Amino acid sequence: MTTGTQDAGELYENLRLELRRGCLVLAVLVQLRTERYGYTLRKALADGGLPIDEGTLYPLLRRIETQGLLVSEWREEEKRNKRFYRLSPIGHEVLEKLLTEWQGINGSISRILQEV
Repeated sequence: MTTGTQDAGELYENLRLELRRGCLVLAVLVQLRTERYGYTLRKALADGGLPIDEGTLYPLLRRIETQGLLVSEWREEEKRNKRFYRLSPIGHEVLEKLLTEWQGINGSISRILQEV
């Protein structure tokens, strides 16, 4: 069965990507409570079950830094220049609010699923 011009597979994929985008932002903010550079951030996300490719991660980092949620700086480490990211003071504040919202949504969905 199709809805409009999309079949169920296309519709699922679009909604899955939309859900994943929001979750990735939250996961990145959580991971950046501790300063990290790109590679260690990618590894921490993958180790937590949320693999992300570089082509997605770096534009995401630039966008949320532009929004004022992150600060970054270039430093030399192991004879290589690396860009380190961490939450800004506003980033910490927004993260706490997002985590509260996430927990509320997660609890609501869990309750709804128990009713089914």
